[in-house]
Amino acid sequence: MLNVMVTGASRGFGLAIARKLANSGYRVIAIARQEGQELGSAIREMRERGGPGAIEFRPIDLSQVHEIPGLVKTLRKDFGSIYGLVNNAGIGTNGALANMPDTQIESLILLNTVSPIMLTKYVVRTMMADGCGRIVNISSIVSFTGFTGLSVYSASKASLIGFTRSLAREVGRFGINVNAVAPGFVETSMTEQMTGDQHEQIVRRSPLRRLAEVEDIANTVEFLLDQKSRNITGTVLTVDAGSTA
Repeated sequence: MLNVMVTGASRGFGLAIARKLANSGYRVIAIARQEGQELGSAIREMRERGGPGAIEFRPIDLSQVHEIPGLVKTLRKDFGSIYGLVNNAGIGTNGALANMPDTQIESLILLNTVSPIMLTKYVVRTMMADGCGRIVNISSIVSFTGFTGLSVYSASKASLIGFTRSLAREVGRFGINVNAVAPGFVETSMTEQMTGDQHEQIVRRSPLRRLAEVEDIANTVEFLLDQKSRNITGTVLTVDAGSTA
């Protein structure tokens, strides 16, 4: 069974990705600060079903970057080789740059940029030793479109794209593929809170006249981990129902 780490797996994209990969036969190592009710339910469901895949939870606050090397060492000892890493964890603090507290900026950059780079550093070493691996970084369309009030968040997500492309060149010769996924507006509890006019305005921007769904992001990640994508590396797959076309 191939092991795949998914960060920020307790809810949202991360949880959907964890469920999808486990149902496809991977052993998902779900990384989050706390297990939470939804992730706990998914873990129990997989155990009761007894299918080919599994979800295992390991807690860590990824902003504590000094704990990352020990985490990777422990996971390799407990589960063996790490085939895949999905860097999904992050925070989406918004606000005009001029008014954003310095501490908020530092926290956002630390969790959205520094932490995934540090985690990848220690995981990719094990992949290089194994001669194979898949890394998928979850970015955002705002990294190349921009959005009012999200300048710092956009910068952090844009940094993941530059990281993806350069790392793909560094480690390709070791059999490791590195790609990014850039979701657009997605049908989630957050978009459900929009007014009807706001929601419809976003939908009208899309050639497909709909928003992407969480399951679409999970499907894309699954594809990038699969052998079907073996010759895709250093690229960004945009999943936004065509709104940036």
